[in-house]
Amino acid sequence: MTILSYVLQGLLIVMFLFAGMSKIVGSAMQVQAFEQLRLPQWFRVVTGLTTMVGVIGLIIGFWNKELITLAALWIACIMVGAVISHIRVKHPFKQMVAAVVLLVLALILAFIQ
Repeated sequence: MTILSYVLQGLLIVMFLFAGMSKIVGSAMQVQAFEQLRLPQWFRVVTGLTTMVGVIGLIIGFWNKELITLAALWIACIMVGAVISHIRVKHPFKQMVAAVVLLVLALILAFIQ
């Protein structure tokens, strides 16, 4: 399971690093997404910062294995919030597929540790 753990960990780090940074800096795509989800822009920054906490936890997890599970569950909670936000505004499933996939990947990483 070690190779799978490293692959999932690396994939989640890259995905959430870019997602978190784009939320923090206010990329046009993220600003528009939060408008569509009817969420305030300050919440975009908070979401970006909480995402970066998860990324830092996943990075530290390369040296501290106990932290991987906690960081992966942290990321999974963020993705549960994303899925709920999509459901709340009645987006079709195809618009929430990425959030669902990342949620599943984070949960797999958390439980194979």
